[in-house]
Amino acid sequence: MKVRVDPDRCQGHTLCSMIAPDSFVLSDIDGTASPVNEVVPDDQQNAVREAASSCPEQAISIEDD
Repeated sequence: MKVRVDPDRCQGHTLCSMIAPDSFVLSDIDGTASPVNEVVPDDQQNAVREAASSCPEQAISIEDD
């Protein structure tokens, strides 16, 4: 599974990093999110799916292998 964050859509709500703190890092400048790794480890996939569905801007996309 791969994850991406659209930087044009992300508004820095920080929900993804609260739900999946091991998978998303926030910018110190504007609070927008980026994935820690594009490829999501198996043990983090459920949290990343929850983060994607919780994103108010729908900025997180997931690609299943």
